[in-house]
Amino acid sequence: MPLEPFTLQGQWIRLEPLEHTHLDGLVGASAEDPDLYRWSPVPQGQAEALAYVQTALNWQSAGTAVPFAIIRAADGRVIGSTRFWNLEYWGWPANHPSHARGVPDACEIGYTWFAKSAIRSAANTEAKTLMLRHAFEVWQVLRVSFHTDTRNQRSRAALERIGGHCEGILRAHRMAADFIPRDSVRYSIIATEWPAVKQRLLQLIER
Repeated sequence: MPLEPFTLQGQWIRLEPLEHTHLDGLVGASAEDPDLYRWSPVPQGQAEALAYVQTALNWQSAGTAVPFAIIRAADGRVIGSTRFWNLEYWGWPANHPSHARGVPDACEIGYTWFAKSAIRSAANTEAKTLMLRHAFEVWQVLRVSFHTDTRNQRSRAALERIGGHCEGILRAHRMAADFIPRDSVRYSIIATEWPAVKQRLLQLIER
């Protein structure tokens, strides 16, 4: 069953359930500097943005994703998008305390991108903080994973900066943004690591 959409509110940004009403904002955000997105599938123009949103909403209806528009709190402007996806529900035995929890046991955070004006701001760090806090403290997941193109040094550095643990490289893992088989670097944060990661994220936001 799909999870009910929800909003995550921070100081600098909020994450709103992605809707068709965000289309124009997404188009404007990605148009600031298309060259930023060599390694990420970011929609350019109205037609691509419409397909992007519809795919995300289809995944949401299928219960496999929870997509967001990233909104700058100061002016209500759309500055990007992100989502929970690859939601995993483990097959706990009927007599196990985790049986039929109704929320994911593990998930992935991905499809994250920002407008140029939001790069090197608190937006990315706060978005990750809000999502990780929800995953570990509300859903009480056991693992959150991330994948990025091996060539995307900026994304890799950002994941390592917040405490993501590199698990290795998956060869020809997914189709890349430039339509070749992509080697992906896999990162993860597990539940026992969350308190230290949370402290690190809050320190980064304060800076």
